Amino acid sequence: MPAPIRLRELIRTIRTARTQAEEREMIQKECAAIRSSFREEDNTYRCRNVAKLLYMHMLGYPAHFGQLECLKLIASQKFTDKRIGYLGAMLLLDERQDVHLLMTNCIKNDLNHSTQFVQGLALCTLGCMGSSEMCRDLAGEVEKLLKTSNSYLRKKAALCAVHVIRKVPELMEMFLPATKNLLNEKNHGVLHTSVVLLTEMCERSPDMLAHFRKLVPQLVRILKNLIMSGYSPEHDVSGISDPFLQVRILRLLRILGRNDDDSSEAMNDILAQVATNTETSKNVGNAILYETVLTIMDIKSESGLRVLAINILGRFLLNNDKNIRYVALTSLLKTVQTDHNAVQRHRSTIVDCLKDLDVSIKRRAMELSFALVNGNNIRGMMKELLYFLDSCEPEFKADCASGIFLAAEKYAPSKRWHIDTIMRVLTTAGSYVRDDAVPNLIQLITNSVEMHAYTVQRLYKAILGDYSQQPLVQVAAWCIGEYGDLLVSGQCEEEEPIQVTEDEVLDILESVLISNMSTSVTRGYALTAIMKLSTRFTCTVNRIKKVVSIYGSSIDVELQQRAVEYNALFKKYDHMRSALLERMPVMEKVTTNGPSEIVQTNGETEAAPLETKPPPSGPQPTSQANDLLDLLGGNDITPVIPTVPTSKPASAGGELLDLLGDITLTGAPAAAPTPASVPQISQPPFLLDGLSSQPLFNDIAPGIPSITAYSKNGLKIEFTFERSNTNPSVTVITIQASNSTELDMTDFVFQAAVPKTFQLQLLSPSSSVVPAFNTGTITQVIKVLNPQKQQLRMRIKLTYNHKGSAMQDLAEVNNFPPQSWQ
Repeated sequence: MPAPIRLRELIRTIRTARTQAEEREMIQKECAAIRSSFREEDNTYRCRNVAKLLYMHMLGYPAHFGQLECLKLIASQKFTDKRIGYLGAMLLLDERQDVHLLMTNCIKNDLNHSTQFVQGLALCTLGCMGSSEMCRDLAGEVEKLLKTSNSYLRKKAALCAVHVIRKVPELMEMFLPATKNLLNEKNHGVLHTSVVLLTEMCERSPDMLAHFRKLVPQLVRILKNLIMSGYSPEHDVSGISDPFLQVRILRLLRILGRNDDDSSEAMNDILAQVATNTETSKNVGNAILYETVLTIMDIKSESGLRVLAINILGRFLLNNDKNIRYVALTSLLKTVQTDHNAVQRHRSTIVDCLKDLDVSIKRRAMELSFALVNGNNIRGMMKELLYFLDSCEPEFKADCASGIFLAAEKYAPSKRWHIDTIMRVLTTAGSYVRDDAVPNLIQLITNSVEMHAYTVQRLYKAILGDYSQQPLVQVAAWCIGEYGDLLVSGQCEEEEPIQVTEDEVLDILESVLISNMSTSVTRGYALTAIMKLSTRFTCTVNRIKKVVSIYGSSIDVELQQRAVEYNALFKKYDHMRSALLERMPVMEKVTTNGPSEIVQTNGETEAAPLETKPPPSGPQPTSQANDLLDLLGGNDITPVIPTVPTSKPASAGGELLDLLGDITLTGAPAAAPTPASVPQISQPPFLLDGLSSQPLFNDIAPGIPSITAYSKNGLKIEFTFERSNTNPSVTVITIQASNSTELDMTDFVFQAAVPKTFQLQLLSPSSSVVPAFNTGTITQVIKVLNPQKQQLRMRIKLTYNHKGSAMQDLAEVNNFPPQSWQ
């Protein structure tokens, strides 16, 4: 056979290819020639062919057929063959191919070779792709080379030892004696790899961390020599002596000083020296300063040193390099909670970063700006953030609007300022405002009694002729329905009142109803507002009746239901209309650690307090309940079937009393009948908006610890407990289901059964999918009535789909804390 072409010639030929197809053709032709050569057992050109194969592998073409040829080159006695063979092994082999075990003996022989360069090749290969089996077999040879006097081998052995420890952590103690003398080495390469090895051992073992803390003075001395030494051409990088070694030492000091007062005190002085003496004109110096700042913030350093570190980050914010500014903002965001005042000094520089062209810097600056807001700077910071909201890209508007809402709620200097700020956000961010902002603003306006006239006038002017911003239109429609009489009468003391007639107000609301930009939820707000104005206005009642009757045949089921019920109010229950449509009372905000007992949907709520009286006689439990009873065993068990969430959203219209016929008000939807053993749910006579004025439950009761009720196959279920305000015999259990596996668990259903002495109900779950990697949870509320104060016992049944299979499991929960029933 003719001699194959050389590697250089192959590279030159491939680079002349004008198209991908032409390159692919060249590669296929050359691979065919290489295969033929391998079949001929051509030892002369094997090294050349494997080298060409590796080049083609790096271009992305398959080269797995050359794996055994690499092993043959490794077994060769020629150094040039070994070099290509080991390189091929590192590129083509890993733990997924069993063939890599065949080279264990060759590596062992080469680790004991008389030539240091052959030993170095073997160390590099083992440190790159050695499996746990290979590491166990060859750790002894690596440990011997770690003690050798040859600095070339010691640095490679140290890096190989790092790989061995990662693969087989229990071999760590084998390298402990050899590491004690590594820091005495003068060679910077050995010092660098030694610090890497020490860092790995300290991160993986608390015992090693405690053992190596006595090396802090020695590390401090090495770092001091580096920063105080003169010019050394061998290690100088932009005027700094061996910055790579300095960075590694700083990282190791950070690990050794964390949560240790003595170690932290020993390194305070050297960290201050590094922070003040490092040149910042080049990126090399900035890298060292950044590592120094991270070390200062992570150990128990002095307060003055921490201020110095934050000032360094403040200087980073003025740097022209975007990467340095991003790093500074990210670091300040991590430290703002612990050193708030020090970061506050750089507030103007941080706010300036909001104008940066880079979106990553903008996002970090926005997050840090919200973290800096407090009662003293709220007005100035909100002015800057509102300006940012007005000019930022669409992907920032939702997060920025939510941040402004939270900050204004926490630090608002007055209610008028609070309302003005949130209305400015609604008019600026438009439909980017998240859904929860609407009920929160409605609650704020309701509670600000003295601002009702001012607010409704501002909102009326804000939506004149523009219905594109749905959250704003929803809030405006709600307020006009509640306070339309104040708008028409012109009772506004805060600013000059506007002259508006009843017909003009109704024109606006009707325009919202017929606008193509209005969503179904917005039309529901508008229709309810028009209905409420029938008791606020005196001259337009007939017009309102006509509008309501038109929507009784709407194709939108939600609007149709509301309109039909409102028509019934006009016809059959006109004597109740003024009472049902009276102004909403002041609302109290309920916050709990679990799902709130008042479920808010665009400003409307549903509430279902438990009745404490015995349940009335009724139908027997459904077949599903009996199935659960059979599965869980026992005759003294009261089953409860989880309620199924309805397909349409909660609506105010659906919460009217029985105006159209026999409507049974229970806690479960019609799709899941309530068993006789489950307490019936009574609902208060809500007004059209369905907003409850009283909280149902306290926050999580102090002194009742949460429990883990179930943990198996990656699924974990935790119970937290609350107590009812009105009845101490009622315990509310919030379940939280999380999933630590790599795939979602779908169609998740939680069922429970209790003894007959208890009464129990399950509310609807928040979802039917448990997200993977613990990225989210399913929450569900269980209400337990325990009048006899007996110990809680519960049996649960779990069903879900995971990895394409239907899963089902039963469990018994008996570890309820005593406080949950006492």
